Amino acid sequence: MSVGDVGAAAVLAIEDDADIRLLLRTVLGREGYAVAEAATGREGLRTFHETRPDVVILDIGLPDLDGWQVLERIRDLSDAPVLVLTARSSEADKVRGLNAGADDYLTKPFSHVELLARLQAIRRRRPAPGPVRAGFDDGRVRVDFVRQQAYLDGEPVLLTPTEYRLLSALVRHAGQVLSADQLVELAWDERPNLGPERVKYAVLRLRRKLGWESEASPLRTVRGFGYRYEPLA
Repeated sequence: MSVGDVGAAAVLAIEDDADIRLLLRTVLGREGYAVAEAATGREGLRTFHETRPDVVILDIGLPDLDGWQVLERIRDLSDAPVLVLTARSSEADKVRGLNAGADDYLTKPFSHVELLARLQAIRRRRPAPGPVRAGFDDGRVRVDFVRQQAYLDGEPVLLTPTEYRLLSALVRHAGQVLSADQLVELAWDERPNLGPERVKYAVLRLRRKLGWESEASPLRTVRGFGYRYEPLA
């Protein structure tokens, strides 16, 4: 079976079973797909945010966030096609997945042929996504997503990995309010029980490093909801 009639695509496999990830990487790689992997829900959301895949293969039984939560977050950010992959075969689970925004549902164990056929069908039904953004630039702040470097007024800014991911998440969704929970999923390494206070202090540090401690800061706090980056004029 070939994917040539719909073109090669980037696939993100969010699956905690290493053997299944290897199987997906091998089978899809042979068909020309570029495969990114994640073993947890939080890692999957960060990878989704960073790579913007054409298709997501999502396991429901993940060790941190379950697949339903991950699907909900993906749908908050994107309409990328999602194929739910799970050992749960009940009709109620299938209906729940489709109602939550999944495009299709594949039960383990599955055949290689059926997996590829379902991916092809999803891609035919969905319009091709737009080009992946290589960076953000509002005239003063520039973020290079490829080199993972931030610049202010043309000068590089030294940020920790978490601070860079936090800024990247905010500018990618410029003008939108992101909750503390969403920012944790997009910017932090896997850590349980990370509360809004940790996000608050990280935002304060980021503002300090960028000289945004005045009321005119483009990194706004929306009380009761979260944070929003307003592009500079």
